[in-house]
Order: sequence, then C-alpha cells, then structure tokens
Amino acid sequence: MSVERRRYSEERRKRLLRRALPVTAGLAVLILVITLLVTGGASPAVTGARRFVAAWERSDYSAMRALITPEAQRRYAFPAFQRAYRAAAGTATATGVAAIGKVRDAPGGAAVPLEFRTRLFGTLTGRLELPMAGSRVKWSPELVFPGLQPGQILNRRSDPPRRAAILARDGRTIVSGSATARVPSGAGSAISGGTGPAATVAERDALYARGFPRDWPVGHGGLEAILETQVAGRPGGTLYAGTRRVASAAPRPAHAVRTTIDLGLESSAQSALAGRVGGIAVLDPRTAEVRALAGIAFSAPQPPGSTFKLITLSAVLEGHIAKPTTPFPVSSYAVIDGVKLSNANGESCGVNVAEGFVQSCNSVYAPLGVRVGARPSTIPAADQMASKLEVGSSAIGQGRVLATPLQMAMVAQTIASGGLERTPTIMPGPLTPPRRVLSIHTAHTIRKLMVAVVARGTGVSAALGTGVVAGKTGTAELESTTGPSATPADKRTHTDAWFTSFAPARSPRIVVAVMLYRAGAGGDVAAPTARQVLAAGLARR
Repeated sequence: MSVERRRYSEERRKRLLRRALPVTAGLAVLILVITLLVTGGASPAVTGARRFVAAWERSDYSAMRALITPEAQRRYAFPAFQRAYRAAAGTATATGVAAIGKVRDAPGGAAVPLEFRTRLFGTLTGRLELPMAGSRVKWSPELVFPGLQPGQILNRRSDPPRRAAILARDGRTIVSGSATARVPSGAGSAISGGTGPAATVAERDALYARGFPRDWPVGHGGLEAILETQVAGRPGGTLYAGTRRVASAAPRPAHAVRTTIDLGLESSAQSALAGRVGGIAVLDPRTAEVRALAGIAFSAPQPPGSTFKLITLSAVLEGHIAKPTTPFPVSSYAVIDGVKLSNANGESCGVNVAEGFVQSCNSVYAPLGVRVGARPSTIPAADQMASKLEVGSSAIGQGRVLATPLQMAMVAQTIASGGLERTPTIMPGPLTPPRRVLSIHTAHTIRKLMVAVVARGTGVSAALGTGVVAGKTGTAELESTTGPSATPADKRTHTDAWFTSFAPARSPRIVVAVMLYRAGAGGDVAAPTARQVLAAGLARR
C-alpha cells in the first residue's frame, strides 16, 4: 500500500471515530436516563426493598421469597418462609401491611416505614431495617415485623371477653354463661348447640387470628355456631416483639343477641320431631325470619324427593314448556335413557301436569325435567349432568340433588310470598330487599296445586280444614325399595320422608318444612308431623 493510501485510511478512521464518540456518549446518557426513570434514582438496595414490600402488600409470599438472597433461599424453604409471615400476621391479628413513607438507604441495606392494620390493636407503625446484598434481601425470620432482634418472635397474651347470652324473640334467655360453662334454658336447649375447642388446625389458626387463644371454646352446632361472631365479642390482649411491649387492647364483650326464634314454636317443633332423626324448619313467610329449627334442620343435606317438584314445576311454567293442562299418559313409570323411573309405590298416574303434581307422579315430572334441561341454578351444577337420566332424576329430587329442611322451607316461602325470594335470617333487623324469582301468576298457580295436594292428593294427612294448608310431599329413595330381594319394610327404612308447606294458603303466616330420616313416605309420616307445627303456629298471635 502506498504512503498516500495509508495516510488516507488513517484520516478516514479518525473521522469515523470522531463521529461515533458523540453517538456512544448519547446512548450512555439515554441508558442512564432510562435507569433513573425506572428506579427513581434509587440504589439497588432501595429498589429491591421496594419490590419486596410491594409483594408483601399483596401477600405474595412466592414473589417475596424470589427476592431474597440465594443463601437465604437455601436455608428457608418456601413453606417455612410463608409460615413465618402468616404466624406473625395471626399473632398481630393483622389484616394488611403497607409502606407508608419513602424507602431509604440504611447501613447495610434499606429502611422501610411500615403500617400494619390489625383487628385488635388498631394501626401499628414501625421502621423495618432490611439487610440487603445488592437488590436482594438477606432474609431471616425476625424480618416479619419491625423491631424484632435475631432469635426473637412476635407473641401475644390474649384476654377473651365473656360470651354473650342468646335470647329468643320475646327476650327470654335461650343460653347464657361463660364460653367454658354455657347454660341452656327451657325449650331453647335443643337449639342452642354447645361450645368446645375448634376441630381443625385451620379453624384454630383462624380463631387465633381473631385474637383468641387457639384452644378457646367456639360454637358447635345450633345457635352457638350460627351466631359465633356475634356472641364471642372482641378479645383484648397485649402484643410483644420479643420482650418489648408493642401494643395492648381491652376486651369488649358483645351485648346479648336477640334472635327471631319463637320458643313456643320451637317447643312445638321439638315435640313433633319426637326424638326421631330428622329436621324441622319454621319460617315467617312474610319476612323469612326463622321461627324454629329442630334437629338437623339446616345441616346434613338429604335428597329432597318430590318436594323438589316445586322447583321443576316452577321452571316448567316460567319457561312456558308446558301448562297445568298439558296432557300426559297415565303410567307407572317413565323411560329415560333406557332406564325406568317408577312412581313411588308403582302406582299409575298422570293425566296432565297439574294432576301429576297433585299425585306426585315421577312418570310426569322426570320427562318434564328433561324438557327443562340442566340449568345454571340446578343442583348439582349443570355441567356435571352428563345424561338425560341425571337431569330427569334431579327433577324428581333424586340423583345427586341434596337439600335441608331450611332450604325446602325457603322454596315454600317463595311461593307463599307470590314469587318473592328472601334470604332467611335468624336475627331481627332491616330486611334485605326480596328478589323476584317467579311471576305472581306462576306462584299463584303452584299455590293452588299445593292446596290440591293436601285436599285430595298425597298430603291429605296435613289438612287443617278445607283449603287451609298448601303443601308438597316427598319420598326420597336412599336405597332400592324394589326388586326380588325387597321387603315391605324397605319402603320405610330405605326412604326419607319430606313435607314442605305454608298456611293459611291465601294469607300465609307460617311456613313449615319437615324431613324424617329413613322414616317412610312423606304423606304418611312427614305431612302429619308438619300438621302439628302448622296448627301450633296458626294458634299463636
């Protein structure tokens, strides 16, 4: 290469370098600006601490652990890491945590001002010193709460209040006394339930997070369980970080809780149940206030049998799938997916939709259920019904359909109130607005058919006079009652007896639903049981 060419190449290289230098410098400045915008000019320690606390605010313990050093991750597996934070939150009765100021650099890491919202101690504030290695937290268990020293834990001395009394509608005492020595009284003894330690670890942890000792008695069954949060009161106690007192609160006992229970009706329901396994629920049809609960009235769901035809008929009429006068063949069974679904006693019935309801014909209502189809409100869920047979069985209250007497009382209450559904309540007070689930016309049509059930159908043993009681029977098969090995006793021991009703039919004042476990046919056993309670309710003012 000539001297002149070499000189030209050298000058060209210098010109390109001079042009590139400003571009490179500009890119460096741009990168610096972007970094400052993203981090706010913060150090890696502050940036990492912010991310850690942001994940803590979301209770995202997995994201928090991902931001600690590899050494800490090896030492503390995720279950132990998560458990440490949940234990601290339970001890402090914390419901949330948040950063409340600027995260700043501190010797060896970052300082974070925090706010803890708690159930017992109000809002607690503190400064948490996070040791950092670059942008990662050098984590150890004392970092779950401000002010803890290595080896220290957050702990609490609990001070529970006295448990409140539970009262009847008229102010009479149903149960009273301390949580460890409750004393039921009179007719309320059967509905009061009892108290005792929480049954599971999860329940004990939840109790502790409310501020009580883990072994403190809680409601078991009956009103004690239903009203647990209302009668337990708010506990007090003292919170310690190691030996340092952080906060304290005085216990606040709850006031006596008045319920909607009518002790007269409760006594009538208990007498009607007569020690049998089953349940009786009594509602006020105008308000859905619970007047009495006997036995397993709101627990241990069972197949509701033909009382569920109230729901099937509602869907049929509301969906304009058939009319009460729509004809059906007189038959002893219906065939669905090649399987016979027989009437309760193998009797032949039918004629039309209305008569099928009055005589409780499975041969009518199983096919009607198939026409209705599985709907979103169906029990079980619609997407769990894989065949027409499942839908047809559900339409007559069999298959996997389950209900309690309280739930079937709700169905009767909805019809009694002209299609307005209310949520049952055990405590008096402002009522939630009702929800219209049936047209007035449909509700009135079903009411007339329920009156006919008692006047001349399967529910005649519930009658209290002409047109007084509106009801629907149910006989739910738990095991087969037919076949070569079946005996006459199977009709009783293999079936639950149901009846749901209201009275007076035209101006309802009481709703009664009865379920008797393995007791026989609904019309033979549950209907006369309901009659006793209906009569007692109508006699009261």
